[in-house]
Amino acid sequence: MTFRGGGPLNTGNVSGGGGGRGKLAIGGGAGLIIVIVAALFGLDPNDLGLGSDGSSSTSSSQDQSAIDEHISSCTIEQANTDTVCRIVATTNSLDAVWSDIMPGYEPPKTIIFEGSVDTACGPATSDVGPFYCPGDQTAYFDPAFFDVLSGRLGGGDGPLAQEYVVAHEYGHHVEYLTGALQQGQRMGSAGPTSGSVRIELQADCLAGVWASHADKGPDAMLEPLTQQQINDVIKTAKAIGDDAIGGAASNPEGWTHGSSDQRVHWFNVGYTTGDPNSCNTFEAASL
Repeated sequence: MTFRGGGPLNTGNVSGGGGGRGKLAIGGGAGLIIVIVAALFGLDPNDLGLGSDGSSSTSSSQDQSAIDEHISSCTIEQANTDTVCRIVATTNSLDAVWSDIMPGYEPPKTIIFEGSVDTACGPATSDVGPFYCPGDQTAYFDPAFFDVLSGRLGGGDGPLAQEYVVAHEYGHHVEYLTGALQQGQRMGSAGPTSGSVRIELQADCLAGVWASHADKGPDAMLEPLTQQQINDVIKTAKAIGDDAIGGAASNPEGWTHGSSDQRVHWFNVGYTTGDPNSCNTFEAASL
């Protein structure tokens, strides 16, 4: 268990996904985030579920309705056993923490989808993994990703590992609000010191800041975190480093997210300090 207490969750900013068909946004600005996430999984961003006509299949309105019903029924108790409800509960905790420590914080929206989804950054399939689209200030999650994370990618399978993934995408929203996301997008999309690497490592750090605060205070939603849970996050951060995914053929000039060691380091910086000001990867002497 990670969540304490009981009762309903706030689902006002969370909904089921689905939608129409359209061209995939590629390139600078909002589309860059999809490109970055695609690179994490070694995918061609021009082939993210696209058909020969350049359109993307999307989940049906029936699927969306079922997800919406699932979301609306979530409780804190269910968040300890149900992946969809865990995503919802994590967004509640993230919004509470960031509202406390960041003046002017405005919550993003979250869409939980199956298969594929239409976004302001273009249509995307589950293959790209979780992502944040600054064009609609929304974080997107297909719960099936967590099976990929703990299976093929070799990440942690505990609840906090999943919550870290949600917190990382919310970290991108915080970066959007501060302007760090836009700064990184102007600095290049690949390479060991590129803007994309700095964006991703900062999001890991901001996820650590959330974890540092999420189990503290009378209104904390998380039970006190254990070292085993933190180890599960570290295992996940290691599994999704560019060098871990690329293996022996990994070339730092193609990195978009940073190495395993870097991802662990920056999560730990945020977790141990609890201070978002410690997460400035753009001014760091080294990454």
